[in-house]
Amino acid sequence: MNAQDALFSQLRVVEVGSFVAGPAAATILGDLGAEVLKIEQPGQGDLWRHQYRRPELPQASTNYLWLLTGRGKQSVAIDLKTAEGRQLLHRICTQADVFITNLPVPARTGLGVDYQTLAALNARLVYASFTGYGEQGDEKDEAGFDTTGWWARSGLMDQSRSDPEAPPAKAPAASGDHLSALSIFGAIVSALYRRERTGLGGYVGSSLLANGAWQNAVYIQAALAGAEFRPIRKRSENWNPLNIHYLCSDDRWFMITINPAHQALHWSAFAAVVECPDLLTDSRFNTYDARLKHSVELIRRLDDAFVRRTADDWKQRFKGTGIVTSVVARAQDAPNDEQMKANGILVDLEGVPGVPTTVASPFFIHGENKRVATRAPDVGEHTTAVLKQLGLSAEDITRLQDAGIVQSRDR
Repeated sequence: MNAQDALFSQLRVVEVGSFVAGPAAATILGDLGAEVLKIEQPGQGDLWRHQYRRPELPQASTNYLWLLTGRGKQSVAIDLKTAEGRQLLHRICTQADVFITNLPVPARTGLGVDYQTLAALNARLVYASFTGYGEQGDEKDEAGFDTTGWWARSGLMDQSRSDPEAPPAKAPAASGDHLSALSIFGAIVSALYRRERTGLGGYVGSSLLANGAWQNAVYIQAALAGAEFRPIRKRSENWNPLNIHYLCSDDRWFMITINPAHQALHWSAFAAVVECPDLLTDSRFNTYDARLKHSVELIRRLDDAFVRRTADDWKQRFKGTGIVTSVVARAQDAPNDEQMKANGILVDLEGVPGVPTTVASPFFIHGENKRVATRAPDVGEHTTAVLKQLGLSAEDITRLQDAGIVQSRDR
């Protein structure tokens, strides 16, 4: 697709942030055709560029973290700690439609990227702010990562235990950040819609805490309603034997989910598929209430059944029954997932040797195609081109480079 035909091809986005939550919102806008200028500190740039070598993450020679979040962007390396660097950014922002930042709020004024400063320069600018814990209250200036502000603080981490004695589970890397990016994207698009009506930009925002609460909203709403929380139970003692996972002969897990309202409808078919016809006549299991009462015995019985076949075999056997199931997938399975490919969840990536595919932003707009994903930039790769667009001469740019105010690394 021609980039000029994309939905947001006339949109210029300026991103001043690091790591994932704010920058990933800019990635989504870029997928839909926006020009995204990522402002980075000269030198090492965004620290997210260097995180893929962390020992707890999958090891690869390719910087897969950066190619995902940085794809399709232009890198402009400017030292915002200098007055002249801030002036350059302000000139860029006068021509921008959206500004995205997840810098700590107290730091924004000193760097000249606070809302009041940029709104005074460009009344049509949509300013998107992302923080750890919101912009009011005693914790408004606290730093946060998704592991703390989204996962731990929201209660999600506490609920993610395999049994009451197990410690809380750690969230997958950047999972809260990628979910949070969708809320910032939604806020930005809403503000752009309002700008079409009023001609004015505005200030929008979200936080890790807000997104964590939204993800955990069922349980938080239960607490708000004064509900009595049941203790976490071991898998082998689960309340509902038809809404848990079972180990198969190939050491893969297989997930069954039969809603309580549908169990009477599906119970006969389920018993036939798992080759346990006696379940239909056993008074411990032939009604929903009986299955709850005797859940431990039923789980034990089904453990013995599921371990006889592979997970893929079970998936095939359940097809056409109307019973909802899934093999518990691993990330390593995704490159061969034909369903993801068929639905544009995995898409072509250009310009990254050995990595032909990437993960698309998670929605489609009928009649609008996403821009072909391209490689992430080097630090300062587009500095010269962007400064020339501002009217700076080659001599001006050389002087700024020599002074360390900008960095240019043209390919």
